Amino acid sequence: MKKKLALYTGCLMSTEQYGYELSVRESLPLLDVQLVDIAGFSCCGEPLKSVNQLLTLYLSARNLAIAEKHNLDVFAPCAMCHLALSECKQVLQNNPDMKTRINEMLAAEELTFEGNGEIVHTVDLLHDHIGIEEIAKHVKKPLKGLKFATHYGCHLIRPSEIGRPDDSEHPVKIEAIISVLGAETAKYPEKLDCCGGILQINLDESALTKSGQKLKAVQNQGFDGLVDVCPWCHKMFDARQVKAGETVAAKLNVPVFYLTQLLGLAFGVKKEKLGLDFNISPVDKLEIG
Repeated sequence: MKKKLALYTGCLMSTEQYGYELSVRESLPLLDVQLVDIAGFSCCGEPLKSVNQLLTLYLSARNLAIAEKHNLDVFAPCAMCHLALSECKQVLQNNPDMKTRINEMLAAEELTFEGNGEIVHTVDLLHDHIGIEEIAKHVKKPLKGLKFATHYGCHLIRPSEIGRPDDSEHPVKIEAIISVLGAETAKYPEKLDCCGGILQINLDESALTKSGQKLKAVQNQGFDGLVDVCPWCHKMFDARQVKAGETVAAKLNVPVFYLTQLLGLAFGVKKEKLGLDFNISPVDKLEIG
């Protein structure tokens, strides 16, 4: 049965992390997911939360209200956006006064937030909604002989009290997806460590240190590459890998992939259609596809 979702790309995917968007658009329709582009979506507001919480709530509610107007659930591949939208939904559902206040603001655009729609991320869409067995049916080129470290990122699994796509202490869904694609995964002590991305605005060296330490650990433990599901994390591990290595005095050479890029490769999609040319880390050193 086809699943129809409003694609909410957020800011980073549509302005610089093209590999994530391209691989999402190429791989998910093969699993009978119809992605709908809706006019009017804007920033989720999450980067502004420490400055203006009301504005963050308003921006997230506005996006959800637009999707509701089209009777569509929201697919938010960015973990930060997914968190903002999910937190907004929880806050407004549990605070009628704030919900009324936000809807009074939305009335200027003839929008209303009801909170009836679902918000899904790449991980729960693949693992929970589509399912491992269905994914297995579409694998044409298993990723045999490769071992990947997984990176969930902070926003995908925390705070658990608002409901996140995977467990905050023992997330396993990405591993299950990678395994069905034919590759191997393994536990490693730094699995839940932060990428540092959220620090780069005012503590750039600290951000690069976090990224470099994790990449160094992945490299030293013999993984063939790192797999992530967040454009902010990917930016740190992929685009800023060289600088991160310099910060921790290490020569890093770790291929970094979006989960949806591996998905597409295992499904037999050509590399150029999955945006691998936009990956800055050495993904070409792995013979895939």
